[in-house]
Amino acid sequence: MADRILIVDDGKIIRESIAFILKKEGYLVAEAANGRFAHEKILSESFDLVISDLEMPEMNGIELLDKVMQLNPQSLMIIITAFGSLDTAISALRKGASDYILKPVEFDELTVKVRRLLDHRHLLLENQLLRRELHQEFDFSNLVGQSPSMQKVFEMIRTVAPTDGTVLITGKSGTGKELVARAIHFNSRRAEKPLVAVNCGAISETLFESELFGHKKGSFTGAVSDKVGYFKAADGGSLLLDEISETPLSLQVKLLRALEQREIIPVGSTSPIPVDVRIIALTNRNLRKEMEEGRFRDDLFYRLNVVELSLPSLAERREDIPMIVEHFVQKYRTQLRKDVEGVESDVMQALTHHEWKGEIRELENIIERGVIFAKGKFITREDLPEVIAGSSPQSIIGLDSSLEQAMNQFEKIHITEVLRRFKFDKEKTAEVLKISLPTLYRRIKDLGITE
Repeated sequence: MADRILIVDDGKIIRESIAFILKKEGYLVAEAANGRFAHEKILSESFDLVISDLEMPEMNGIELLDKVMQLNPQSLMIIITAFGSLDTAISALRKGASDYILKPVEFDELTVKVRRLLDHRHLLLENQLLRRELHQEFDFSNLVGQSPSMQKVFEMIRTVAPTDGTVLITGKSGTGKELVARAIHFNSRRAEKPLVAVNCGAISETLFESELFGHKKGSFTGAVSDKVGYFKAADGGSLLLDEISETPLSLQVKLLRALEQREIIPVGSTSPIPVDVRIIALTNRNLRKEMEEGRFRDDLFYRLNVVELSLPSLAERREDIPMIVEHFVQKYRTQLRKDVEGVESDVMQALTHHEWKGEIRELENIIERGVIFAKGKFITREDLPEVIAGSSPQSIIGLDSSLEQAMNQFEKIHITEVLRRFKFDKEKTAEVLKISLPTLYRRIKDLGITE
């Protein structure tokens, strides 16, 4: 869409000339004969750029600038001024004007300034959009669950995120540890600073120190230039150490020193460099067992384990599976541009009963596949791999559960799924379930079902 520009000048010839030139450049141009008329237009329309004379009757350019900044701070403004009013133009720049141009107006100069300013504005807006999307991608909306175990996780994130405390996130592979780590970062005071993610298991032992702390030119064969390590790259922000248990034992003491002293020494250097980094460590292993078996230093463990946030497996929160499924269906129907609204009831039962060895990551992949293969508005068993489609309900409840517990669990999952199918229309749900509305309300309350 073409940029919208408002030309404000009490001189008809100059106003119409500028409008003519900018229209030829492809812009949508409106005109106003003075500041008051311009203000009226701005109240009813949105403009990307305002080009205004400085001296005008009824409302001058400085007064109009104040109005523009109040109504739409993202609008740009170029002041047209005579040489004798240059001090006033500079004052306008301090108040928020984007640029000025001297009379007589050079049209080539004006078009260059207009294009430069609007290009810069587009870049800023694009960056804002990307940042907003990034924050949305890693905010609480992507951490799905209403089970008590997940509510505890959410509460811990809210508590630790605003602090600078070191966090150790534990849980099986695929439970969403990195998503939680990013949620912590993007809800902290460091959100505008870098988040650097490092997979400790993917770095060879010989390069580990160099990758984390950097190195000086000539410090070893192949060090042809100075290198900035991950710690320095994350300065002011957060350093996400994934698979922390894979850190070589010989280098764990150096990592501990960096955490305790808040400084690093690049390979080949003797001068420490201060760093301000928040550490978020992730592991799918039992670090206490690793300590007992001599593979992980106990002093490093206790330094990392300031706050431990343990993520539950899907087996521990099966009641969240329908909500997670709905979340991924909505995500992939948008990404894949498929008109898929959900999953069939028997599919939801299969998904709920399946033993998710790959946890949420595996479930997400299955839903993505289901959306791809779905021929109608709902994913059917035919759209699932045989290993999922053939899942039986026997694994949903542990063998030590009572019959009453098992029945309540099945009932909760089924009622929740029907409620979601009909967007929590309780009358329709009661009709489908063939129970009275009061009975449905009572079961919702007894089973702890929330919208």
